[in-house]
Amino acid sequence: MQIGKTTLFTTVKEYILMTVGMFCYAFGWIGCILPAKCVGGGATGLSLLIYYFTGQTLSIGVLVFIINAILLLIAGFIVGWKFGIKTIFCICILSLAMSTLQEIFTLPDGTIMDIFKLDNRLLSTIIGGIFSGVGVAMCFSQGGSTGGVDIVAMIINNYRTVSYGKIVRAIDSVIIGAAILLPASANIGIDGVIYGFVMTAVLSYTVDMLMTGNQQSNQIMIVCKDYQQMADAMNNIAHRGATVLDAKGWYSKNQHNIVMVVCRKRDTSVVLKIIKEVDPDAFITVGSVMGVYGKGFDALSKI
Repeated sequence: MQIGKTTLFTTVKEYILMTVGMFCYAFGWIGCILPAKCVGGGATGLSLLIYYFTGQTLSIGVLVFIINAILLLIAGFIVGWKFGIKTIFCICILSLAMSTLQEIFTLPDGTIMDIFKLDNRLLSTIIGGIFSGVGVAMCFSQGGSTGGVDIVAMIINNYRTVSYGKIVRAIDSVIIGAAILLPASANIGIDGVIYGFVMTAVLSYTVDMLMTGNQQSNQIMIVCKDYQQMADAMNNIAHRGATVLDAKGWYSKNQHNIVMVVCRKRDTSVVLKIIKEVDPDAFITVGSVMGVYGKGFDALSKI
């Protein structure tokens, strides 16, 4: 019964933190980036472009939901319906948060309220990038995803192995660069495009700083009581490969086994939570690795 209560509390906490993260992300865009007449990458950046191209007829939140829904449908038919409930939950909350905040911050004349009243596009862009980065990091740390580029990466890697970072940079660059084509009434200009790249850099740096380099990889070594149960949990719950190594404790002179798992740093917190549930007394070491090549990671042909 105690385990059930603990699991329920952990699950509720995760969804609460993801909700807060999505509202934080939405605030960065609606409260800072939109008033600064800036653009950005990902599904939200594409939504902003469509928002300006269509004369602001649909709210950004609705556009975010439509784009992610289309991507989910396409990916579902191509790579299968592998999406976790957390990804769908975050997409829905993000759309709701953006629509709600846009309605709250819209002034009677139709303009978006400048919350911080900085009167400086660069500072607003940087603050927006920080808020958005914090929101994304909170979502990632609980095993969630904002969709968008993550879904596109899944589709691309179904046909060809390309690193997540390269996909993000390429798509973001295309979306931000496309802002040049916006009508003059959008009042974005070339400086808005430059600020878009600045915002994306700030967002990425914030996420990496909070997640300790989420696109890099970690090697986790686990010494536990029941290595078979731990390895099964890594396969069946964490959906990660596991390698069991023979070892001998030199102090105790006892033979035991070590479970080795390699995962992206953005997924490390999820793996550690599962380890804690299986064996709270497990001895764990986490180390950064410079490169991981093979199935599920980068291909040797890309070196």
